[in-house]
Amino acid sequence: MSRTEAVSSLTRKNKVGLGLAAFLGLADTSNFFMIPQGDSDTPGPPVAVLIADGVLGVITVAAVVYAWRLTSRTASRVVAGARILSVITALPALFVVVIGLVLSRPAPEPVAA
Repeated sequence: MSRTEAVSSLTRKNKVGLGLAAFLGLADTSNFFMIPQGDSDTPGPPVAVLIADGVLGVITVAAVVYAWRLTSRTASRVVAGARILSVITALPALFVVVIGLVLSRPAPEPVAA
């Protein structure tokens, strides 16, 4: 008995999930246009993270098209994996923001007159 994928149609949940993944993948591909030119001190993620997210966006979009057209479970897993890796690249930035907010000094109390 050979191992093949069962041919079935996508459910509404599958289509919504693939649509959202495609949107996020397209948003990630815009990172290619945000790479700073030269040695600029602009704030933001490192260039390696921008490039990695852009590549993950391209992978996501390609896998979404493949999954949608061929109802491939393997392509759906590739979409999920690419989205997970994309989220992981954002975690350090969120961690720094949370720590900065938690450890910020409280505002001084107003002096009563």
